[in-house]
Amino acid sequence: MEESRCRELLSTQGIEDCSIIHVDMDAFFAAVEQRDNPELKGKPVIIGGSDPTSRGVVSTCSYEARKYGVHSAMPLREAYRRCPHGIYLPGDHRKYNSVSKEIRKIFRNFTPVVEPLSVDEAFLDVHGCERLFGNSVEIGIKIKEEIQRQLDLTASVGIAPNKFLAKLASDLNKPDGFTIITRDKVREILWPLPITRLWGVGEKTAEYLISKGIKTIGMLAKLDVAILESNLGKMGPDLHRLAHGIDNRKVETHQEAKSIGNEVTFKEDTNNIDFLETTFLELAEQVGRRLRKADVSGRTISIKLRYSNFKTITRSKTLSQTTNSSQTLYEVGLDLLRNTDLYNKSFRLIGLSVSNLSDDSVQQISLFQEEIDLHSDRLSGIMDGLKDRFGEDAVMRARLINLKEKEQDTTKDKAKKTNREQTK
Repeated sequence: MEESRCRELLSTQGIEDCSIIHVDMDAFFAAVEQRDNPELKGKPVIIGGSDPTSRGVVSTCSYEARKYGVHSAMPLREAYRRCPHGIYLPGDHRKYNSVSKEIRKIFRNFTPVVEPLSVDEAFLDVHGCERLFGNSVEIGIKIKEEIQRQLDLTASVGIAPNKFLAKLASDLNKPDGFTIITRDKVREILWPLPITRLWGVGEKTAEYLISKGIKTIGMLAKLDVAILESNLGKMGPDLHRLAHGIDNRKVETHQEAKSIGNEVTFKEDTNNIDFLETTFLELAEQVGRRLRKADVSGRTISIKLRYSNFKTITRSKTLSQTTNSSQTLYEVGLDLLRNTDLYNKSFRLIGLSVSNLSDDSVQQISLFQEEIDLHSDRLSGIMDGLKDRFGEDAVMRARLINLKEKEQDTTKDKAKKTNREQTK
């Protein structure tokens, strides 16, 4: 960072209360690829798949690609339409995770209070670290410099009195940004921003607020909190506090998993209900096994469906008792599935997750469910043991064997077709 810019930042008034730092790597996956392959620098790099005509989605992309309107979560086909000359890569997540660990080591050189949000961003609380490293601005500058020096990557840094403002600050001047939001600058910086910049304001909430003429954070901040609560429920007061720059959440160094789940995107859209239900059984087996490995159970079972037009719906049910039984997950999830509009519809994705998790050591079993659950637990335990010793395909339900055989046959048919085309 330029010396003049450093002096400007260090002269900021009111930084004494700003002990929360949010660090967000710039176009992380794409930046790592550009760093490791100099030929990619300055070019539109799009991570998500090497075949832009496939059914994948963009994981992230370089800033050169963003100039063409490409962004994360966009279907690869749409990205290719907008940027046909882009360089499309499948991504190397093992490498990205390795770099992420190096970044976290840098964070922990300055403070032990680090809350990772994902592989490329984290909150840091540097309160009490001033004697060793200087104030939060000095620490933020040093972190940026160390990331650049050690890893040849750029990060954007936000500094503020709380998590919401720090995360907002890091996003205001990307890439390679450094932004401070002090308490006395909340109205000046926050209020002119669009309402979508508030945490918790999703697409539907934004549409509702905008339809009521509330387009900016400042407009919401000036409303009576009782009016917001009557229209938005519990979310109303939360949004009102955020609009005034108030966020009392602490930086959490240890976060337990809030849910465990799996999902699958089909190679081709399907309206085959039997195939959908069989795939769902496989998901239930996978999620149940992950729960048991983590020694946790959950009460809330949720399913996720994405139609061929990308519309996504979720359905959930909360049980009276916790469970990690694959059979229970399948039965409850299947009931949710069958009560959804499946017929004459085509689907591209299906998912299953379990939340409201608790440690198995404190799990209570209902007297009426005990015999069934114990039988299911024994069966699951035997299957888990065999899979641990001999691999995931060592034992499986007959219905899943049929699914695997069909997948193998499909693969063979495609291989034969490819060979015939090559022969021609």
